[in-house]
Amino acid sequence: MSDRGRAIWTGLRLAVVVASGIMVENLAAGNNAVALLANAIATGAGLFVLITIFAPVSGAHFNPAVTTAAAVQRSISLREAMAFIAAQFAGACSGVIAAHAMFSLPLIQTSSHARGSLGESLGEVIATFGLLTISLSSRAPLAHIAAAVSLWITAAYWFTSSTSFANPAVTSRGR
Repeated sequence: MSDRGRAIWTGLRLAVVVASGIMVENLAAGNNAVALLANAIATGAGLFVLITIFAPVSGAHFNPAVTTAAAVQRSISLREAMAFIAAQFAGACSGVIAAHAMFSLPLIQTSSHARGSLGESLGEVIATFGLLTISLSSRAPLAHIAAAVSLWITAAYWFTSSTSFANPAVTSRGR
């Protein structure tokens, strides 16, 4: 799997998250609960598909936190991890730009929803911890891991104050 491939897979992941968020904002008519539910479902479904398809090819490394943990566990080398992480950040940026392009929005923009509180940071830590626990400690079949990760992120949209990105390639850009 090339770094270009990893960037594409991460880009697809971010395109799903951001584009579904844009779509629900357009359709939910100000109903935040409906918007959150629709975004959580789209994100979880997209994540399940991407993990199922790309885990056999690339280990489904869409997330620098997962890649870093894999390097710490020595299941990938530090050199591989650095290349994966660079590709993930490039892919994340590309995915967001693609989502904006699909909706004819300015391609590069800053978030209008700041998420910098201590509570939101704690939410991200908890969401990421759960994600790492599932993805790095499970010996379950791939389909079970894909389902568990997807359902965890879908649920974490609702039980974290940050709406659970659990991905430094997303949150470090300021979302």
